[in-house]
Amino acid sequence: MQSHTRGHLVYAASGVLAVHTEHGTSVVPANRVAWTPAEFQHYHRAHGDTDIRIVFLAPSLARLVPDHPAVFLASGLAREVLLALTGPRDEEDTAPGYSRSARSRLLRVLVDELREAHEQPLQLPEPRDDRLRAIARMLHEKPADNATLAELGKAIGASTRTLSRLFRDELGMTFYEWRTQLRIYHALVLLADGHDVIQTAYACGWASPSGFITAFTHIIGMTPGRYRTSRQGSPRP
Repeated sequence: MQSHTRGHLVYAASGVLAVHTEHGTSVVPANRVAWTPAEFQHYHRAHGDTDIRIVFLAPSLARLVPDHPAVFLASGLAREVLLALTGPRDEEDTAPGYSRSARSRLLRVLVDELREAHEQPLQLPEPRDDRLRAIARMLHEKPADNATLAELGKAIGASTRTLSRLFRDELGMTFYEWRTQLRIYHALVLLADGHDVIQTAYACGWASPSGFITAFTHIIGMTPGRYRTSRQGSPRP
């Protein structure tokens, strides 16, 4: 676990980042930025060839953004400010020599951009109930498993009605919404590791690539093919 006296923003210039807190897992593909307030215990896990950028916010700026972990869609300006503040990733280069006042102005621009952005989490809430935990383990191990909730319930000794209620009350979504989020998470990991769209669609349980493309685009905001290409060509300032 990691904790800091200041809250921080994490951006994956390439690859996919997962931020784990007590509330669950936030998946942060390269068109989003994650915010974690100081008081939240957390850890990060990177997938693929990941270029992670971290920016800490002093309390005076942290109070302007949410007091809970959040994931925002990264505007073009927010992305460029994040890259500028964290410097180049070429070992032969040196980080930009911004003065303290210049860094303060850039940080304020970044916070202003995030305040205007919509929270767009790809969230996998952490189940508390043992029955939901059992289902989560099974589907994390085999995201392509197309078993119905009734079939999964039979395997763990719980009724469909009970499980549906638990998903709604504990996780705030239906079983099918939760499973789609989980599959998109696994799809992002596979795409970051270099798998093509068709391989990824079948590996994550879609009956056809077109169904996968529709679901991915709805949640991530771009097609998986475009996302995969943009990650391969992601600049490393």
